[in-house]
Amino acid sequence: QVQLVESGGGLVQAGTSLTLSCAASGRTWSNYVMGWFRQAPGLERQFVAASWSDGSTRYADSVKGRFTISRDNTNKNTMFLQMNSLKPEDTAVYYCAVGYDATIRSMIAWGQGTQVTVSS
Repeated sequence: QVQLVESGGGLVQAGTSLTLSCAASGRTWSNYVMGWFRQAPGLERQFVAASWSDGSTRYADSVKGRFTISRDNTNKNTMFLQMNSLKPEDTAVYYCAVGYDATIRSMIAWGQGTQVTVSS
């Protein structure tokens, strides 16, 4: 059974850091694109960051230079999102996903989401 579980969300102050984790199970995901998306209240889900099996990464302009996506070197089914210099506008539910490309439509499995709230 395919399952993705996020953890690490919480309430933090602006300017601080937070690390999200995503544990994927059910199959080996090392050859797939692993990504993070977020959805703020009243807004559509949006792309945040993605990691390819060859080590390449891509980021949304809004988080470039502040967020870092990575995969566990020993457990390829585990992914992280290091978020630095957090801003109130980063407040959202963050979802991890796996699929074929860094777009919502190309993702084939999703986690349940973890809430990140950044206070000013």
